[in-house]
Amino acid sequence: MRSGAAAVALAATAALLAGCSSSGGKTDDPLSGGKAGDGTVVVGSNNFPESILLADVYGEALKAKGVKVEYKPNIGSRETTYGLLKNGSITVLPEYNGALLAYLDKKAAPKSVAATTAAVSAKLAPKLALLNPSPAEDKDSVTVNAATAQKYHLTSSSSIADLKDAAQDLVIGGSPEFQTRQQGLEGLKSVYGLHFKSFKALDAGGPLTQAALKKNLVQAADLFTTDPTVTKEKFVVLQDPKNLFGFENVQPLVHKPGLDRKGTDALNAVSAKLDTAALLKLDTQVQTQDKDPLEVAKAWLKSEGLA
Repeated sequence: MRSGAAAVALAATAALLAGCSSSGGKTDDPLSGGKAGDGTVVVGSNNFPESILLADVYGEALKAKGVKVEYKPNIGSRETTYGLLKNGSITVLPEYNGALLAYLDKKAAPKSVAATTAAVSAKLAPKLALLNPSPAEDKDSVTVNAATAQKYHLTSSSSIADLKDAAQDLVIGGSPEFQTRQQGLEGLKSVYGLHFKSFKALDAGGPLTQAALKKNLVQAADLFTTDPTVTKEKFVVLQDPKNLFGFENVQPLVHKPGLDRKGTDALNAVSAKLDTAALLKLDTQVQTQDKDPLEVAKAWLKSEGLA
C-alpha cells in the first residue's frame, strides 16, 4: 500500500518538485501561518511526488471554477496532515481510502470501494469528509516484466489468476514482509492458487525491485500500480479482480466548513475522470520526464474539459 516506506523513499524528489513547481500561492513553509481567510481553500499534500501532483490537479480544478486557492505542498506524513485538516489549517488533501482507513482503524477489512469509504467516514473527525472516490488506485500489484508478459501472452487486461500455470516457473520479488503477508505470497496462494518457484527479498516497490524485474532476476514483482517504471520498462500490471490488495482509491479528504458546493462539485468532477491509467501517465511525466507538476495538472484538466 502507499505508505510511509514509499513516501520516505520519494521525499527528496518531492521536496525538489515542491520547490520547482510554479503553482501560484504556494508557501515556502507548508506549516507556516494559520487558517486562510476570505473564502480561500487551502490545498495541502503529503511529502511524495504523486501527492504534490494530485494537489495541483485539485487546486487548479478549483481555480477553474472561480475558487480562491492557496497551496501548502510537501507537508509531511499523514500523522501531520490529518491534524491540520482537523483544525482547518488545510481544507483539501489528496488521500488513499485504504491507507487512510488503516490509519484510522487497523482492524477494518472492507470488501468494496463503497464499504471502504463508509468505514473511513465512520471514523473521521466530525468536521472532515471524504468526497467521491476516483477509479484511480495506487496500490500493490503483481507486475511482470516485458519478456514474461510476451512469453505467457499477458496484457494489462490479464488477471493475476492467469499466472496459475506459469507461477511454478517464475521467481517473484518484493519486500521481505511480502513473503509472509496475506496481502502477499500467502494471499496469492489462498486467493489465486499461485505457487511460485521461489521468492526474492528486495524492497517495498523501490529501486531494488524495479532493477531486479528489469534484469529478469525476478519475473514478477510487487510494484505500485502508478509506478512510472511500469511505463518506462513496458512492465505489465496484472488485474486483481478478487481485491487481494484491497482498495487504494485516490479520494479528496476535506475540512467541510472550508469548502462550498461549488468546490465539492469541482473535486468530484476530477474524481469522475481520474483512473489508474491516467494517473500513471501523469506520474510518468512528472517523475520520469521531469515536467512541472503544475503544468502537467493544467494540461490534463484542460484535456478532460475541467479547466
